[in-house]
Amino acid sequence: MATNLLIVDDDPDVLKAAASALARAADRVDTAPSPEGVVERAHLYDAVLLDMNFATGARDGAAGLDTLDRLQAADPALSVVLMTTYGGVSLAVQALKRGAADFILKPWRNEGLVEAMTTAAALTAERRASGKALNLDDLERRAIVRALSLYEGNVSHAAQALGLTRPALYRRMERHGL
Repeated sequence: MATNLLIVDDDPDVLKAAASALARAADRVDTAPSPEGVVERAHLYDAVLLDMNFATGARDGAAGLDTLDRLQAADPALSVVLMTTYGGVSLAVQALKRGAADFILKPWRNEGLVEAMTTAAALTAERRASGKALNLDDLERRAIVRALSLYEGNVSHAAQALGLTRPALYRRMERHGL
């Protein structure tokens, strides 16, 4: 089975180093200097290595987390590994709660990067083969959890973001055991 990986980072040196490290572990490694246009091509890849910050001086990871959400909405089976220089435990936990397959700190060890991306690609293949990504109940539950997390548990804001009324969201939360 062919393995196609995508690396998204605004630093050309990081793109080159990561592509070099992953070249032997994949059939194809593409790079992108920003998240623009990446979501539309999500279905072409088995795993994505995504930087968390794209603006000069940014350290909060918001851009990466937003792109993670958009990638998962476009292809729920796709595994995304997030990376950053400015990582802390809380940021890693937040990324994993939002659905990241793994979290890598820069600078990385090549063996660890290859292992993370190989595992992520295998997870994507498993999800796609099982059809789990196409289960509407799972997708709905994940969307609700993601919206509640994004709005820090505020049901009114989460309902609005999902295009639901509060009572409808409460009914769906109860149905999913949330």
